[in-house]
Amino acid sequence: MTGPSGDDPSLSIVNAMTIDVEDFFQVQAFAGRVSRDEWDSFPSRVERNTGRALDIYAETGAKATFFTLGWVARRFPGLIRRIVDEGHELASHGWAHHLVTDQTADEFRDDIRRTKALLEDLGGAPVTGFRAATFSIGRGNLWAYDVLAEEGYLYSSSVYPIAHDLYGMPEAPRFPFRPTAAPVLEIPLTTVRLGGRNLPCSGGGYFRLLPYAVSRGAFRRVNRADGRPCIFYYHPWELDPDQPRVGGLSAKSRFRHYHNLHRMEGRLRSLLAQFRWDRMDRVFPSDGDGDNRKRDG
Repeated sequence: MTGPSGDDPSLSIVNAMTIDVEDFFQVQAFAGRVSRDEWDSFPSRVERNTGRALDIYAETGAKATFFTLGWVARRFPGLIRRIVDEGHELASHGWAHHLVTDQTADEFRDDIRRTKALLEDLGGAPVTGFRAATFSIGRGNLWAYDVLAEEGYLYSSSVYPIAHDLYGMPEAPRFPFRPTAAPVLEIPLTTVRLGGRNLPCSGGGYFRLLPYAVSRGAFRRVNRADGRPCIFYYHPWELDPDQPRVGGLSAKSRFRHYHNLHRMEGRLRSLLAQFRWDRMDRVFPSDGDGDNRKRDG
């Protein structure tokens, strides 16, 4: 665990650090430009970039949850073993970044079963957490929680309670909840409530596109005013300003993906120093909701 401690609630609450392990060409914004059949033709940088994240965590003492694609795990088994050996939580991000909204229940079951089996075989540790590609669980496919439960998952972090052009379920609770009778805890991405709206503050592109002070202030507000842990997420490719550029993208997609990549590592290090961080499964135990999760040390 890393970060400061003190009387300020924003310094005593332990937040959840997460990373979605996928390569730079696998993001949803590139789906119309790069087909899955082409993935093997791209120069993979995910092992190098995830290794960089692990190096940063080792330097700072942070622990994190790595939501990992089965596609990545099959190609880089040594990376999976390193994640577990260094004390991080290994969790599922599905096999090949398929949106749950594009899958049938049977296709989803096969996807998450296959991924869980491989990750557990390579890592030698139970895999109980899941994050859907592009937060693609929402009001229209709540059946996914029944499937997750049946396949042995205990929690999901797949709902972002905001309005967004690619995802979002703004009416969802802002904090951990059980969407169905299935024994699976949904841990939604963190938002701050302002002007009657949920505003995103969980990392991702917003962390790079907006000034760092915006994210820092939002995390402090959730810790202090709500008394709740935050979730932060990012991708290994965001630590890689020298990654190859993909052509044929819209101006919006180029901006979202490439802007401020050179600032990402410095901002991540600031975040690790100014807040306390740990794995999802310890910040949000599956038999509770993570209320006021505070610890010493």
